[in-house]
Amino acid sequence: MGAKESRIGFLSYDEAVKRVTDVELKRLRDAFKRTSGLSVYMTQQCFFREVLGDGVPPKVAEVIYNSFGGTSKGLHFNYLIVGLVLLTRGRDEEKAKYIFSLFASDSGTFVVREDVENMLRSVDGEVPPSLRKCFTEGEKVNYEKFKSWLLQNKDAFTFSRWLLSGGVCVTLTDDSDTPTFYQTLAGVTHLEESDIIDLEKRYWLLKAQSRTGRFDLETFVPLVSPPIHASLSEGLFHAFDENRDNHIDFKEISCGLSACCRGPVAERQKFCFKVFDVDRDGVLSRDEIHEMVVALLEVWKDNRTDTLPEFDSSVSEIVEDILKMHDTTKQGHLTLEDYQIWSVKSALANEFLNLLFQVCHIVLGLRPATPEEEGQIIRGWLERESRHGLQPSQNWFLISMQWWQQWKDYVRYDNKSIVMEQPSVQGSGMRSSQSAASVEPILNRIGLVVRSPSSPEEKFPDNISSSSEASESTGNSLTPHISSSATDVCFARQHNISDNNNQCFSSANGHLPNSLAVQRPGAIDNQPLVTTEPMKAPTLTMEGGRLKKSHQLLSGREFETVPEPVWRALYHWYGANLSLPRPVIKSTVKAQPELELFPLYLLFLRQQPATRSPQSNIWVNMGMSSLRMFPPHMPRGNVPSPNAPLKRVLAYTGCFSRMCTIKDIHEYLSQRLRIKEEDMRLWLYNSENYLTLLDDEDHTLESLKIPDEQHLVIEVRNKDMSWPEEMSFIANSSKIDRHKVPTEKGATGLSNLGNTCFMNSSIQCVSNTKPLTEYFISGRHLYELNRTNPIGMRGHMAKCYGDLVQELWSGTQKNVAPLKLRWTIAKYAPRFNGFQQQDSQELLAFLLDGLHEDLNRVHEKPYVELKDSDGRPDHEVATEAWENHLRRNRSIVVDLFHGQLRSQVKCKTCGHISARFDPFNFLSLPLPMDSSMHLEITVIKLDGSTPVRYGLRLNMDEKYMGLKKQLSELCSLKPEQILLAEVHTSNIKNFPLDNQKVRHSVNGFLCAFEIPVPGSPTSVTSPVQTEKPPIANGTAGNNHIGKSGLIPNGMPSTVVPCTLEKPLANGIPNGHAVPVQDSPFIGYIIAMHRKMMRTELYFLSSQKNRPSLFGMPLIVPCTVHTSKKDLYDAVWIQVSRLASPLPPQEASNHAQDCDDSLGYQYPFTLRVVQKDGNSCAWCPWYRFCRGCTVDCNEDRASLGNAYIAVDWDPTALHLRYQTSQERIVEEHPSVEQSRRAQAEPISLDSCLKAFTSEEELGEDELYYCSKCKTHRLATKKLDLWRLPPVLIVHLKRFQFVNGRWIKSQKIVKFPRESFDPSAFLAPREVSQSLGSLQSLQSECLVEELQRLERGDSSVSSISTTTLASPPISGRATPCSIRRVGSPLSRNSSPGSSPRNTGRKQGRLRLPQLGSRHRLCNSKENLEACSTNKESESEAEQSAVTDGENLTPDANTQDTWSLDASSNDCDVIMVNGLGQDSSQSNGHSEVSADLDTPHQRNDICLESLYNLYAISCHSGIMGGGHYVTYAKNPNEKWYCYNDSSCKEVHSDEIDTDSAYILFYEQQGVDYSQFLPKTEGKKMADTTSMDEDFESDYKKYCVLQ
Repeated sequence: MGAKESRIGFLSYDEAVKRVTDVELKRLRDAFKRTSGLSVYMTQQCFFREVLGDGVPPKVAEVIYNSFGGTSKGLHFNYLIVGLVLLTRGRDEEKAKYIFSLFASDSGTFVVREDVENMLRSVDGEVPPSLRKCFTEGEKVNYEKFKSWLLQNKDAFTFSRWLLSGGVCVTLTDDSDTPTFYQTLAGVTHLEESDIIDLEKRYWLLKAQSRTGRFDLETFVPLVSPPIHASLSEGLFHAFDENRDNHIDFKEISCGLSACCRGPVAERQKFCFKVFDVDRDGVLSRDEIHEMVVALLEVWKDNRTDTLPEFDSSVSEIVEDILKMHDTTKQGHLTLEDYQIWSVKSALANEFLNLLFQVCHIVLGLRPATPEEEGQIIRGWLERESRHGLQPSQNWFLISMQWWQQWKDYVRYDNKSIVMEQPSVQGSGMRSSQSAASVEPILNRIGLVVRSPSSPEEKFPDNISSSSEASESTGNSLTPHISSSATDVCFARQHNISDNNNQCFSSANGHLPNSLAVQRPGAIDNQPLVTTEPMKAPTLTMEGGRLKKSHQLLSGREFETVPEPVWRALYHWYGANLSLPRPVIKSTVKAQPELELFPLYLLFLRQQPATRSPQSNIWVNMGMSSLRMFPPHMPRGNVPSPNAPLKRVLAYTGCFSRMCTIKDIHEYLSQRLRIKEEDMRLWLYNSENYLTLLDDEDHTLESLKIPDEQHLVIEVRNKDMSWPEEMSFIANSSKIDRHKVPTEKGATGLSNLGNTCFMNSSIQCVSNTKPLTEYFISGRHLYELNRTNPIGMRGHMAKCYGDLVQELWSGTQKNVAPLKLRWTIAKYAPRFNGFQQQDSQELLAFLLDGLHEDLNRVHEKPYVELKDSDGRPDHEVATEAWENHLRRNRSIVVDLFHGQLRSQVKCKTCGHISARFDPFNFLSLPLPMDSSMHLEITVIKLDGSTPVRYGLRLNMDEKYMGLKKQLSELCSLKPEQILLAEVHTSNIKNFPLDNQKVRHSVNGFLCAFEIPVPGSPTSVTSPVQTEKPPIANGTAGNNHIGKSGLIPNGMPSTVVPCTLEKPLANGIPNGHAVPVQDSPFIGYIIAMHRKMMRTELYFLSSQKNRPSLFGMPLIVPCTVHTSKKDLYDAVWIQVSRLASPLPPQEASNHAQDCDDSLGYQYPFTLRVVQKDGNSCAWCPWYRFCRGCTVDCNEDRASLGNAYIAVDWDPTALHLRYQTSQERIVEEHPSVEQSRRAQAEPISLDSCLKAFTSEEELGEDELYYCSKCKTHRLATKKLDLWRLPPVLIVHLKRFQFVNGRWIKSQKIVKFPRESFDPSAFLAPREVSQSLGSLQSLQSECLVEELQRLERGDSSVSSISTTTLASPPISGRATPCSIRRVGSPLSRNSSPGSSPRNTGRKQGRLRLPQLGSRHRLCNSKENLEACSTNKESESEAEQSAVTDGENLTPDANTQDTWSLDASSNDCDVIMVNGLGQDSSQSNGHSEVSADLDTPHQRNDICLESLYNLYAISCHSGIMGGGHYVTYAKNPNEKWYCYNDSSCKEVHSDEIDTDSAYILFYEQQGVDYSQFLPKTEGKKMADTTSMDEDFESDYKKYCVLQ
């Protein structure tokens, strides 16, 4: 309506307040403050939700809000009061004026018919026929005429029915009093309501320690044992766990503590009986009595020093005496009554009960009822602890003697001192008397392991963090001593203890009534013990403060020490302004444990962020800031001045035990500061320019001789993965002396210069390639620099890399900065600029290409024509392609890394095959993308059995019908009996349709409900039996599918619907009810658990108790034959497992059951509600009905389209409903099978198999067939032909799928030793004549000899510079083979191999250009090699080619040596290998004219590979982090994580995230790859250095 002021001007605020009591007005004001905060206006949405409730239609709520005077700013409190008084306490005359004002014009003197009709259509959806009687005299009427008509037609529309016809069902105050949870528990236990509220805080703190979120046996036992004997801990847990669900809920712990501590002695002994009754059969068998006696004797020894007559007898004799005296049934066991009679006079039983009394108060948090009781509990605990002395890894707490004495006076504590049997020595040489309790495992090692609040205002237990307060004793068995007086006091009381409780909780400050001489002490005040010096910085540890050193502190004089459980109890009961925990340590000097009063006080520095302007500068991420160089054309605002040392400021302080290790401190700081451990380092700060990295985690502060107030630097990795201290050091390297540290050669890290981990990882892998590193370390690269290569990098790449490798393998530095190499890469490959994370494999490919071109021995590359295979044999085409490759590319990189790949395309029309052979230096293997998804779904059946979770593996495009079919096979239900639903916030969100694709729900989870067989009548006992044919009702179902989408999963339309038998009240004028034909339920209805949440601050009575849904919704059978009684039975069948059974009255050892409602047949009431579960489905909104009750009778249940709310009785909900049972789900074996299949790793062999498998080219990839002379459909197949000595396998985790890049997290299993890829080598055809082969080979060899004679040293190398096309469809096509694979080859069987004179049988020789030693890498040759291995000389095992053309026989003359008499490696590298002439075995492979002295060995090596390096990527695509694992020549594995390099065990290698694998071939003599430099001239690098500096000056500016 848009009114700017209240329409209720006829009722003033002063008049309205007179109709409201002071209590009501205060409640309304408090409610207004709670909902509106500091504002004086209530927002419109807040008015809708908090005042009217969710049941009022939005249009109606908006009209009411505006009529009250609400605006866009909000609604004022005064207007709200006037409106509420009018609605609830207004007279009919006032209400009529209010209704008239809703329709009145702006002047408020008349109403217009058109305005009235528009309003009614908006609110009610219709205009009542009687309205025309109001406007018989015209289109306008005044108030008197409108009132006259209105009072005669009170049921005309919604507002008139609500306000005038007795329909106002809401009042200003609700006097009904629903019992709260605490009131309910107080009524059935011996605990006061305040006890229960206080106990609940402690319960949640204890439960917070659980790993599972349940207070289960695993959580309970460490809390109570010690001091409870280990054999009794489980029995004690079961005594609390009444419903036997392995979880102690708050109701159970409250009732258990009541029975154990506050009830009469008989009831307490009943509780103990349950502890000993292990099998829970109601009697103690002979074995149980035996175990009980053993445990009770141990309890006595732990707690008492005196002896009993029982100690003179054996356990068996004691058992027999008990049975003889008290076994009334004479059946060899004790009943409960027998046990009670025995326990009354048994000192053993009473001592155990006394121990339970202590544990229940100190550990479980029950507040003592009287001061005397409190004093005896604490004293008993301390006496027991004193018998053990101090134990390492425990904490004791200091308490000021002033407060301790005041407390002792209050509790009438015995002044006799407690003497430790093992006196402790404090850190400063002082003596004290303490023992220890256990603490959290990780923090124990640090020594400052208490997380109690240290600020004065945090005095109450509800302010304690759960992780701290919940950590109770979890350690060694303690043997305490308790005086008899403690027992007497603890059990002197019976039922009437309320007066003592009132004294204990007399006031917030803990003061007793003035009539008592001694007042209850306030919060523990430890301030007098600590120094008053201001803190230099916030503390990270919870030591509470530094103790005063001005005078000697003595235990018993200045302070008292208590174990942690006692401190927790005192803190819970009194609060404290300061917690002073001190660790018990075992010094390396002293034999006895000691309490460390003065731990080391450390000062932690942090790097201060540099001031940066908004401009950005990507050069800082290239290490340019470290070099003090910046491009002149780029702004430098984002780069701090590199000349200034990094500024470090004091950020934190902390106290750590001197026995703490660096690892302990690192873990603690990481947890405390919420920094990942791998992103933080610690430095010992000696001076501004002298820092020592603390990377030895096993050193203690004491062994490092770190003094008090030592400065440590906490270094946190930058967002670009660089380390601030490293970058600062690099930037100021000219000023700071680098302290060189001897280290293992090669075990040197690389500094991260800003997201350069991708580069560091690749460099470290290549650096650990032994022959290549030896090549650079020996300086051979300086003899082969090719500075004229137009596609090279003028030798800069090789020079910079060589310099870096020499630094890495110098063994003098722990880390180096690859600045020059980084700059060179950025210069020649701008794509690696910037601050983005890059692909390590792409950088590796660029690095190897750059090294090859800078070291290419071919200075003038000849033109090579690419010929088609044209039906020629593969070996001929392969040899030709390999020769062409070698004519243009020869280098150490080619020799080591290059292989050959065959790409074969077959025309599907004519069968013509075209083959192409291309070199590669990577074997790039696509990982199979997941084609299926893992789905877990819970099935809930109608019989009330425990739900079962099933695991399914579905296709990515599977539909819900397919899901139902697969699920039906597992759960033994027919698909039509399965109803799929998405459950969210305890209600059904929607029903997915059968023809929809399965998707993972974002806001809910998918469940499967069993529904009755379509057409069956309602049968609670057998809901799925069909008794008669279904009745057709297809129309309703089809109509509903088209409207709301709620016909779930394609349910057949032949199901009897649950119809509406009677019309709804008042014709449902507000439009809430849905017509019967739109009912979403066919043979079933939906029920949901509901409870009422009470609030004391409300506006209207309807909002005092608000409904709240919980638990899992239910599907309940409902047809035209279902009675209301059947509904109750059907619901009870499904929920009975959630309600604890009513135990026999005489069998209960807990508090008496005072709830009358528990005797009812059902602990709930069914009500008809709407889909949201908040309002009634039958009543109009203005009734504010939460749901009409469904009576439990035999009448037919005609519920229409209503949902059912299962309203639990409040008392039954509090005492019988087991929340823990909601989460219990049985797990079907299919879940584990599905999870395993989803996460099942794949093997490297399967990746190779997929890589070499045949695939069909699609319509968009037609192949031009040279035979058909047109484009045809074809198949494509990749095969491996030649293997390199160093095989690089790239696992393509980053793939472009469905228009986006994704990372595959698939785990690939790969061998580390003896990897054999020979099964994937392409088969060889051996049909050629031997003569032609020999002729071809001779021509090749003669050509090589001629070049050698001319002194041409560029005879052998391989390179791949021109093949950079990316793969298509995950594979390299015939025309675009990427240099990122490593092919392997396959051969035909040995039987097909031709024989030749002078050769071993089964050996085939193919020409291999420039190959002095060839690998037998065809299948037949591998087998032949293995059979003839023993007959060949050992020299045949020594050499390997570059791994290429792996011909069947490698026997050849030693033709390639320049100096045949030399025993050194020949300088001439033919295909990457040199060979000593002395290794000739006499076998000739070429014509007779190439005989001695150029004879070559026939080397046959197996194609087995060993892993030596892995590049791993963790994290997401576009980010993440790279690390390298590599095997050093010392046979140890190292982890290279940027600048960090640590030795790791082979089992610690993260193989799951492997990205690039580096393999080296077994049995290869890599010295053969190194060229001889004798007689050669080293390249002059002076000009290169000048060029380098010139480039710097051109692109950078020196700072």
